[in-house]
Amino acid sequence: MIEHIRVKGKDDLVRTIPNNMDIAPAVINTNHTAYQVAKKRAAEAQKQRDEIRGATREINNLKCEMHEIKSMLKTLLERN
Repeated sequence: MIEHIRVKGKDDLVRTIPNNMDIAPAVINTNHTAYQVAKKRAAEAQKQRDEIRGATREINNLKCEMHEIKSMLKTLLERN
């Protein structure tokens, strides 16, 4: 069993007091609303990173296609 004690001056924070040496002490925020807000903010940030990563992939694909088109045009011009 892990004991919890309130952090002085911080109503939403508790400090764990583990009863064995295998568990490290921690400070835990018990404000569930703040936790949900933080999770939502993290999910939105991840979504934005994913969108940027997708746009970057798409740009790189377009660059490759443009390079292929350019090569084909050069080949066609050299034949004529």
